Amino acid sequence: MDRRNTIQKQLIFNAVSELDIHATAEQVYEYVTVTHPTISKATVYRNLRQLAETGELLNIGSFYGQTHYDHNLHEHHHFVCKNCGKVFDIDADFADVYSELKHLGFDAQNIGFTGICTECK
Repeated sequence: MDRRNTIQKQLIFNAVSELDIHATAEQVYEYVTVTHPTISKATVYRNLRQLAETGELLNIGSFYGQTHYDHNLHEHHHFVCKNCGKVFDIDADFADVYSELKHLGFDAQNIGFTGICTECK
């Protein structure tokens, strides 16, 4: 797999960081093509996948059919609004939950919550 730090990869990484919304590949593509209209969707998808594989971005999972990416690499969790689909960071310690999951034999990496956000409530 190609691990070079290309201009396209840097543009895509910067887009996730600048958008700061737990962006989807489509959102990153739309953002990057404003200034670089020749970049392809395939390039965006491939580079997002590679950035997540190398730990430079987090693939925080699929919500409502789209994978979301996070530039925030510190340990945290996510809340997804069932109404608007926005993803929010949750900085809290869930040591008891992780302990129970480990006891049950699970290797949990991230805890996610769903519900209705304050804006939609």
